[in-house]
Amino acid sequence: MSSSNRVRLTGVQEQTFGTTPTTPRMRKQRVTSIGLSTKAVYVESDDIRDDRQNSDPAMVGQTNDGQIGIEWHFPVDGCLLSSEMESAFGNYWINTPARDNDGAAASVIQSVTASSQVVAVAAGPAFVAGHLVYFSGFGTANKGKLAKVTTGSATAPAFVGAGLVDEPSPAATARMKVVGCEGAAGDIAAVADGLTSQAGGLDFTTLGLSIGQWVKTGDTGAGYRFATAGTNGWARITAIAARKLTLDNLPAAWAADTGTGKTIRFFFGDVLKNGVTKIGVTLERGFMDHTPPTYTAQSGMRVGSMEFGGQAKEKATGSISFMGMKAGIPGPTTLDATPDDEPDSGTYPVMAFSSNCGRIGEGGVALGKPNWAKGVKFTITNNLRAIDAAADGDDIAPAPVDVVDGACDLAVELNTHFGDPTLVAKNLSGTVTSINTRLQKGVQAMIWDAPRLTPKEADPNVGGKNQDVMLPVKLTGSKDSLTGSTVIVNRIEFYR
Repeated sequence: MSSSNRVRLTGVQEQTFGTTPTTPRMRKQRVTSIGLSTKAVYVESDDIRDDRQNSDPAMVGQTNDGQIGIEWHFPVDGCLLSSEMESAFGNYWINTPARDNDGAAASVIQSVTASSQVVAVAAGPAFVAGHLVYFSGFGTANKGKLAKVTTGSATAPAFVGAGLVDEPSPAATARMKVVGCEGAAGDIAAVADGLTSQAGGLDFTTLGLSIGQWVKTGDTGAGYRFATAGTNGWARITAIAARKLTLDNLPAAWAADTGTGKTIRFFFGDVLKNGVTKIGVTLERGFMDHTPPTYTAQSGMRVGSMEFGGQAKEKATGSISFMGMKAGIPGPTTLDATPDDEPDSGTYPVMAFSSNCGRIGEGGVALGKPNWAKGVKFTITNNLRAIDAAADGDDIAPAPVDVVDGACDLAVELNTHFGDPTLVAKNLSGTVTSINTRLQKGVQAMIWDAPRLTPKEADPNVGGKNQDVMLPVKLTGSKDSLTGSTVIVNRIEFYR
């Protein structure tokens, strides 16, 4: 027998769709259920027999699909959930510059020199002057530093004034990640519709920002935040110029503030938008209490649908469905005997609504009194099709030879207390709107954003006496002309 408590799910992103990488580096995944399946397809024989018995059925092929259940945590770069999101969106994350030793000391982050405040790193996307870089996993007092880049470089960025200490061989866990930016004293100001910088100050076009990306203005400490409390909050970028970031979805209390004498900081992270790239993963189920353990690998697995959402005072949950190509016969051989651990639940805890939901916004405004949101759910559906063939070149083709996609459909379900008829009126008049949801826990945040939605159903429910009247709204996503997207996710690895 086998216990569900001893089942392991691992996976790896495929560089070539449908082909498992040679000696793959597998990563474990945190899951609540595993419904993956590989099945032989049989058809019954039509033999006519005078003994009234049947000939053996014929195996004609194989299917490879299924789904998993998850609790949403921060999808840290490189984890299997992050790769599955890329498959679901048909696109790769646009990541802020980072360096990570990834298990090998001094390999990528090679040294820290206190006298010059320079960090020697392997070549990669450049750190730009003004970037804020978060140092984690270092073996000295450099760990936990939030430092401003004073001289940009792809290999030797300087952080003058950051107080970095000598570290000639940074630890195997050392990581540097751009998490925001910082202006010079008095440089960044808040205006009615965004942020500005002085002539000769911070150039917003150099920071790697994009339309539709979310930023969080203000840090802890009076010197890093606006004096006007309501101007320190979250907003979305709608235009980028050298001296101005135009923003919408502004906090209700946002007001102009010159930022006099302050080195204003704002935070931002990685962005994922829907696209057309075919991205697959290889998954492997391991039944670890077998003697010896039994493993089943499935390749060419594309995400057919992905759900994200939850209700008040409940965890953020979802499901991920797959359609794939080939599967191996269960046996004692694994693709990776020592897979990387899943994201640690202490560092990347499960997020929840109510306690971790900083915003559910509709039409650019945060929902509150009298239309408090009770729950929200985003569902991406890719309309995948398995391609079957009678043969695959000079080989047999029992499994699908390809998995192709259809339209990227987005459905959003919003459940609010029925405080006024605004959403009902939008439904009846065909007025488009938008929905965004921010979950935040510790120093991390994740924002799901549907920038253009049509409310197709909105009718209040009256179930009986002594009940709240609720308004369930069903909305359908379409391409937004400003962002060029139907659905966008922001992940902010560090903010304060």
